[in-house]
Amino acid sequence: MDWRIRFAALSLIWGFSFLLIKVGTDGYAPFQVTFGRLLSGTAVLAVAMAVRRERLPRAARTWGHLFVAAFFLNALPFSLFAYAELTIPSTLAGICNATSPLWGMALSLVALSEDRPTRRRVAGLGLGFLGVLTVLGAWQGFSGLDVTGTVMALLASLSYPVGWIYVRRTLVGTGSSRLSLTGSQLLLGTVQLAVVLPMFTDMPAHVPLFPTLAVIALGALGTGLAVLLQYGLVEEVGPTTAQMVTYFIPVIATAAGVTLLGERLNWNTPVGALVVLAGAALTQSRSRGSTGASRRVAGAGTAGPDTSSRTAAGPVSRS
Repeated sequence: MDWRIRFAALSLIWGFSFLLIKVGTDGYAPFQVTFGRLLSGTAVLAVAMAVRRERLPRAARTWGHLFVAAFFLNALPFSLFAYAELTIPSTLAGICNATSPLWGMALSLVALSEDRPTRRRVAGLGLGFLGVLTVLGAWQGFSGLDVTGTVMALLASLSYPVGWIYVRRTLVGTGSSRLSLTGSQLLLGTVQLAVVLPMFTDMPAHVPLFPTLAVIALGALGTGLAVLLQYGLVEEVGPTTAQMVTYFIPVIATAAGVTLLGERLNWNTPVGALVVLAGAALTQSRSRGSTGASRRVAGAGTAGPDTSSRTAAGPVSRS
């Protein structure tokens, strides 16, 4: 299949993830949505590992680092987005997700010695956060905005680059494949949610059809199949082109939320989203004088789930 078709499919899958989260939380508690998502995604990667005869990592140290990565790249952001969408539209959650490259840019300047600030990247960072303020309607005093839900969505987006930087520092040169590391990471994230789940939720009284299907699709497609699609894209066209999917996610999430869920859209939301994406693109652009080392940015790429094709562990679903 042509890589452009797979690129479009990946954009649609991750773009619709926020709608699926919203539908899932209509019938299940946020932690239940996250657990079902991780369980379904782990199952897909387990099958892929079995087909490719991939082995799980053997070193206890690697498993320890993967446990931390699973928390910051899967368990925490997935749960925060699920809780956020109890009170904010899926469109806003999708746009908050687009700030992840900006957080990554800011953090990498501090945490990664090879990432040096340039005028272009600093300008992109400032432009991006100006876009965030536009989306939130700062000049109106954030009126009509659910602060708690919005902060949760922004913290979820911040969690991704924190995890990426940690992975980049600790899991380089382990000898395991990206698929093996990512599958193991999702497995550990599932275990983390399995421990938390009985502490904060009760067994659902019934199994609603559409929320159940949404959670299964969210995991199997958005957290499992999407990883495999991104593997192929990174191998065929490289991480720079593959990570461009990041810029399509909020557009698709907004269109899905407005057309299928009937969510309201004020003028400042799409305008601010465009400014955010422009800033994020500017932080990832390459100046002629930059070196290969300084071009690598921890927050650039999808997870994402993603979403994170340039981490040592490979893609780990971003949305």
